[in-house]
Amino acid sequence: MARSRSLGRSRRRGRRRPRHPLGSALLLLLAFAVVAGGERAVFTLIELGTGVTLLFLMLAAFTAVQVGRRIAGRLAPTPPRPVGPIPRQRTARDPEAEPAARWTASRRRFDGLRDEYAAYECDALAVLRLPALADVTVPATARFVHAFAEAQALDTEQRPPPEHLHSYVQAVEAACRAWQAARDAAERIRLAGLSPSERSAVQRVVKLLTMAERTGNDAERQAAYAKARDELSRLERAGTVTLPRLARFALDDRARGRLSA
Repeated sequence: MARSRSLGRSRRRGRRRPRHPLGSALLLLLAFAVVAGGERAVFTLIELGTGVTLLFLMLAAFTAVQVGRRIAGRLAPTPPRPVGPIPRQRTARDPEAEPAARWTASRRRFDGLRDEYAAYECDALAVLRLPALADVTVPATARFVHAFAEAQALDTEQRPPPEHLHSYVQAVEAACRAWQAARDAAERIRLAGLSPSERSAVQRVVKLLTMAERTGNDAERQAAYAKARDELSRLERAGTVTLPRLARFALDDRARGRLSA
């Protein structure tokens, strides 16, 4: 028993740990530096070894951080994917906003149409350039007059109930389309339906009215308006031109001799 214990101790004492090659190399370099170069060489080797050790430690720390990040990314739980269609976010809408906006837009649009139509009916020159737009025997003009009357009948100062509002919006849309169609037809027709003598008479009236508006002499203006009124009266009696009442009133007001600015 005592012999076995002594054998074990001797075996353990006889075992030697293997030396690391890097440490052995450093020791050999240190010994060579002591023999060959003295203290200065020793300090140089120590500084070199310290730098290599720090560089090695920095590389080891960087590698450990990268490996830790990869492991954490793999172990992190992935969020579950949504099953089925993604619901759309619904925004709250004011039920009164849309009808009010439609009514405001339609009112603004109809006011613009009314102003444009009134400007045409008050201008004798515009009527003479596009006489078909004032002639209800022309189908496009008749359709516009009918659509305009319907929209005018539905027009209100305050926002009407939903059913009335829907009819008003449709009527304004139809009136605007009919006005554009009537203008296009009048542009195509112009003076095409008149005889050469009637066309010449209308062109003379246009020249007289243009000269009356452009001249700075009051006497020439009054004379031009007087001749234009006489020519227009003959054309209206013959049924060649139909001058709206507002255009006739505006022409009479100008022919009475207003002073120039």
